[in-house]
Amino acid sequence: MQAEWTGRTVIVTGASGNLGAAVARAFAAGGANLVLVDRHLEALQRAGFADDATHLLSVTDLLDQTQVSAMVQAAVAKFGGVHVLCNIAGGFRMGEAVHETSDATWNFLFDINARTLLHAARAVVPQMLAQSPDAAGCRGKVVNIGAFGAQKGGAQMGAYVASKASVMRLTESMAAELREQGINVNAVLPTIIDTPQNRADMPGADPGKWVAPEALADVVLFLASDAARAVNGALVPVTGLS
Repeated sequence: MQAEWTGRTVIVTGASGNLGAAVARAFAAGGANLVLVDRHLEALQRAGFADDATHLLSVTDLLDQTQVSAMVQAAVAKFGGVHVLCNIAGGFRMGEAVHETSDATWNFLFDINARTLLHAARAVVPQMLAQSPDAAGCRGKVVNIGAFGAQKGGAQMGAYVASKASVMRLTESMAAELREQGINVNAVLPTIIDTPQNRADMPGADPGKWVAPEALADVVLFLASDAARAVNGALVPVTGLS
């Protein structure tokens, strides 16, 4: 699977985070051109990334459509096109009971999980549609990050599960809209990801049952690969051993 990424360009949002960095490194190992997106250059550099012939570090506020569009234009200028969009940027926050949910909680979670995806799609999909399809008729792949737990509600999680459910419904809608135009859109639905932050927040849990970022990155790469050319609109549970 790795060799197929040579000469292809992949945008990874949230690239300095645990999952974003794992996804970026997996694509890099296969020779992909990478556009690594984060709000802070220092965060990307701490993750071990630097600008070079195959890497473009992009300091971008994903809540600002103008900045997102400029990022995509810079990617096209450097690499000639965009073949894969990985919408990794997102976040979790426990909230209040639904009837006590503040605008701050609601807006934060919908902004970081759903609005970032929308802004990236607005900028990237038209570029993919303008590209010539490959031999298999594919113009591009989009992989989003939903949440296994967002398949149903949970106490003090109304805003979070609503925002991730929106990601899932947007994924299905994009897939239905774009399947005839050569763009596959899918999502992964992880349970708890094994990160230093989650280990600190849940010291009594067994992280051996969680999903390693590298294991989740493998699923993301599969959905972006030629091997998944017949997969469209899928919401793939990635549950580790839990």
